[in-house]
Amino acid sequence: MFNKAKKAPDRPFCSAVIVAGGSSSRMGEDKLAMELGGMTVIERTLRVFQASAYCDEIVAVTRSEKIPEVAAIAREAGVTKLKCVVTGGGTRMASSRAGVRECSAAAGLIAIHDAARPLVTEEIISRAVRAAAERGAAAPAIHVKDTVRQARGGRVLRTLERDELFLMQTPQVFRADLIRAALDEAVKLRLSLTDDCAAVMLLDAEVFLVEGSEENLKLTTPADVYAAEAILEKRGEA
Repeated sequence: MFNKAKKAPDRPFCSAVIVAGGSSSRMGEDKLAMELGGMTVIERTLRVFQASAYCDEIVAVTRSEKIPEVAAIAREAGVTKLKCVVTGGGTRMASSRAGVRECSAAAGLIAIHDAARPLVTEEIISRAVRAAAERGAAAPAIHVKDTVRQARGGRVLRTLERDELFLMQTPQVFRADLIRAALDEAVKLRLSLTDDCAAVMLLDAEVFLVEGSEENLKLTTPADVYAAEAILEKRGEA
């Protein structure tokens, strides 16, 4: 199912920050502790980064009361790349920043990934890391398939050009100095941004997209879990 960690390719040292600090309010239970294909969601996510040749260390970010649990799961799963588990902040930006600040000084690249995307593949990780190594900031994304209209007060204002719209995914990978500066700025401005690319764009940095996957879904509601189980069954991992 998961390969052993491979020899790292010729690229900058890459730290992965796994953000696992959400409240799971729309799921109705702790989604990271849910079982998915015979293991918890957080374990599945950690195992993919453990196996990736494009990840050198892992920093997990979670709620303070979950730190012992996450550390134990990683230990029992043989996640040897785990550097530490730290407490997140009150916002996504604060949690990302808490993880980034714990990354090794040797890190030239930092990847930030939603722990609730356990079906990410090694291929997606490698594409994002390689693109960031070349261009400074990269993230996986998929095209919007449906017609999208902008509306206000129930009244349609305009139809947006579908070919130019993308759904962002993670891991989002950045040059280490860039993401550190961007998150410091976002937290200083007390901004509530939904992803880390938005933070680097505050500094007028360009972000480049790589191919994501519809299977790299984020577990938010029970319907997402049903879809994830179907994907694992198709992969032969259920």
